[in-house]
Amino acid sequence: MSTVVRPVKDGDFFAWLDLYAKYAEFYDTELTDQRALVLWSWLSDPDHEEQGFVAVDGDRIVGLANVREFARPLEGDRGLFLDDLYVLEDERSKGVGHQLIAAVRALAEERRLGVVQWITANDNADAQRVYDSVASKTAWVTYEIDLAAAQNAETA
Repeated sequence: MSTVVRPVKDGDFFAWLDLYAKYAEFYDTELTDQRALVLWSWLSDPDHEEQGFVAVDGDRIVGLANVREFARPLEGDRGLFLDDLYVLEDERSKGVGHQLIAAVRALAEERRLGVVQWITANDNADAQRVYDSVASKTAWVTYEIDLAAAQNAETA
């Protein structure tokens, strides 16, 4: 079979959820039902900024990508941020990740956006090999303030 990348659709929920749960597990993150349903509601809402794509081989969803636009003030344009990218383990090294990234790039080009960006874990060497073949690693270092953790500590 050949793999096709397309936007998510209503009937994809359970297969998508299975992949997204594996993605969360890969990054050692708890995926609650509430979080999964919130994200799915975003992906199902044509007016929400978050969009989802799936890689389908026959009737099997084998990969996913979730993206959103963002403003780039210094550049005076907008970009596309690749929030999530996951390919089933038994489908890796078959080009599925490249296909998903190509679909994301095509969307950005269609919208005339200035850049596609994403981050990955420092120790995710397999993914970085794919990313190095399609993009340039930047010099930027990522920081975050975990407000939920701070709020939980304050209430404890």
